[in-house]
Amino acid sequence: MTRPGDRWQNWGRSASVRPQLVEFPASTAAVQRSVRAAAARGMRVKAIGAGHSFTGIAVAPGVLLDLSDLTGLVGADRRTGRVTLRAGTRLHQIPRLLAPYGLAMPNLGDIDRQSIAGALSTGTHGTGARFGGIATQVVGVTLVTADGELLRVDDEHDADLLPAVALGLGALGILVEVTLQCVPAFLLHAVEAPEALDEVLDGLEDRVAAADHFEFYWFAHTDRAMTKTNTRLPESAVRRPLPRIGKWVDDVVIGNGLHQIACSVARTVPATIPAINRASVRLWGDREFTDLSHRVFATERSVRFREMEYALPAENVRAAFDALRALVADRGWRISFPVEVRFAAADDLWLSTASGRASAYIAVHRYWREDPTEYFHAVEQIMLGFGGRPHWGKMHTLDAAALRDRYPRFGDFVALRDRLDPARMFANRHLDRILGE
Repeated sequence: MTRPGDRWQNWGRSASVRPQLVEFPASTAAVQRSVRAAAARGMRVKAIGAGHSFTGIAVAPGVLLDLSDLTGLVGADRRTGRVTLRAGTRLHQIPRLLAPYGLAMPNLGDIDRQSIAGALSTGTHGTGARFGGIATQVVGVTLVTADGELLRVDDEHDADLLPAVALGLGALGILVEVTLQCVPAFLLHAVEAPEALDEVLDGLEDRVAAADHFEFYWFAHTDRAMTKTNTRLPESAVRRPLPRIGKWVDDVVIGNGLHQIACSVARTVPATIPAINRASVRLWGDREFTDLSHRVFATERSVRFREMEYALPAENVRAAFDALRALVADRGWRISFPVEVRFAAADDLWLSTASGRASAYIAVHRYWREDPTEYFHAVEQIMLGFGGRPHWGKMHTLDAAALRDRYPRFGDFVALRDRLDPARMFANRHLDRILGE
């Protein structure tokens, strides 16, 4: 928790700031007071959640609003499946809040430490060719605008703005409440298995189409893919969760503890990376279980890293992935973190990375103590050549001029920002770069 005078930094240690003022609003009215007070002082204001973005999108040089106390359930309707949450609620808290109503979020990413507002504002997504990112679940929001007033956007109020504010980058106002369209609680049958990489790639289109949720990881310097296939089942189906000890060994001891040691060794002696990766393929991801959806979607991540992820037209994923593999081989790099490949349905959100097109995502990572610049820049050039759009919460180098042509509604979003925040109360250096000043 950041206190006045402290330096705030994000989880990946790729962005930090010493804000002039830190506040902890616990109500919508308190957020309104903070925004009005900041305006009176001529200060900019930014809200933060869990700090899981790898960019400077939440950096607050002026007033930092920590929404850790703005949490919990506002209301839920079992009949319609609609649930309203306060903006600072963490994703991992939501299943417990929804359980009494027999509801669940339709899809989640593989990390659940983010706040709901942060996940929406940066376009957090999971995988599944028939499912959109978390922002596609939004059916209503309440924002505090630059003048300290409330703006409600839903089916009955300014409905035409919903595709903009559902994924607003924190540029349009401070989210204080979010209404989600949930679904009846369900289970996931998970099959995680190492497979021959070339066989997975050759059958990729069919695998993605046949599964509810499919993704794979590739450790560089190996010929294996770590596949994850999740099938949706009704809540009444038989649960066969992982044994508590087995899950702890897989996720904590191997997935985090041994991986931390491996990353530290690899950083010191890069020549060991191919052998470490081959060992990782043998140790990870060979299990089958059935459990509540949120327990399958999300996994614990304690090893710090930096990440860049690009969304591509789904039909370009094989060619882009092959180009990435060739790049790593040609440059002779030693890459310890796996490459992740996921999928999402097209949507109509103005700044969604899947806006208007079925999408595939390729994500690259580096251990946080390693410099990712050369690797990320080279991969970014490949992704741009295949029509890529960068994930808003992950590292990239594009600016407004480069992004404008990649989003048909980019100009409309900027015009809405001009209307709602003409004095740029909610701007910072990162938003100036990606949206313009």
